[in-house]
Amino acid sequence: MRLVRLRERMVEANLDGLLITRPENRRYLSGFTGSAGVLIVTAGRQAIATDSRYYEQVKVQCPDWELVEVGYGFEEQMLDVLRRLGLGGRSVGFEAEYVTVGQLLRWERSLQGHVALVNTSHLVEDLRMSKDEEELQAIRRAVALADEALAHIYGWMQPGMTERQVAWELESTMRTRGASRLSFEVIVASGPNGALPHARPGDRVIQAGEPVVMDLGCVVDGYCSDVTRTVCLGKPKDDKYLEVWNLVLKAQETAEAGVKAGITGLDGDKLARDVIAGAGYGEYFGHRLGHGVGLAVHEDPNLSFTYPDVIPAGAVVTVEPGIYLPGWGGVRIEDMVVVREGGVEVLTGAAKVPILER
Repeated sequence: MRLVRLRERMVEANLDGLLITRPENRRYLSGFTGSAGVLIVTAGRQAIATDSRYYEQVKVQCPDWELVEVGYGFEEQMLDVLRRLGLGGRSVGFEAEYVTVGQLLRWERSLQGHVALVNTSHLVEDLRMSKDEEELQAIRRAVALADEALAHIYGWMQPGMTERQVAWELESTMRTRGASRLSFEVIVASGPNGALPHARPGDRVIQAGEPVVMDLGCVVDGYCSDVTRTVCLGKPKDDKYLEVWNLVLKAQETAEAGVKAGITGLDGDKLARDVIAGAGYGEYFGHRLGHGVGLAVHEDPNLSFTYPDVIPAGAVVTVEPGIYLPGWGGVRIEDMVVVREGGVEVLTGAAKVPILER
């Protein structure tokens, strides 16, 4: 079905063939998980050109695809390969947002004008936006591992530990319980560091009574998770923390109640942004409300003030409002949700608790 839909899009784009090099797109269409290879899709054939490291892997993972054994010389053999697949003198698309300028120049030299290369954008990525049930099951497993890691850390973390120690505990918990890798480097940002949305965990010692932002995710069967929680160990040092934490939660709940299939990313973002701006903190919420998650941890569609397109049913997106106050810290609360026709299904189950008693 994925190839059928892709071929329909190729017809609309007047393409006789398509070269696919982005790893997530290769896996989505063929099941191939190797690190190198080019998918070549025509109206009636589909092939994988790769090197000897993956010949046997292709036979096992991709039984419906032709294996083209090119070793490490795809570019030198490119014209011959495309001709054998019926693409000599034809229009062949390539992924303009993934192919480098250098690679394109080498391809053009190899083809010597005998094949017309056409730049394309999002032919496969648009298909990936709506997840099928198999994809959702993998995502659920990845989310569950992140939830488990947070549940563990809620009881384990103590004042006096460093951000780096907590980040490693989160990472090791996900890995030992079944994650193949992380979706991204774990973020643990305590106190003033929480004002940096993408802070890196360091040797700062976590103090009692200050906000601690934890952002984590892992990969299961190729699919990613992404969750953030903000907690305070013991009684907060000031009244601002609960004010900000509850405001961020209200913004998130408002968005999760209003997002549904057919809403634009801009309008979805506005649901949460209006809550935060209405309370006087609008300038301290600078990033988008959310992004798509799947084979990549950041993919379309987006809940963003820069994304006017419609959010389709079946999309998995994050809902992650935040407030970041320089010199004080930050609060971000993030769920992953499946967008349905009548609303969203929240996948993330990690407890939302502002204070961990210590």
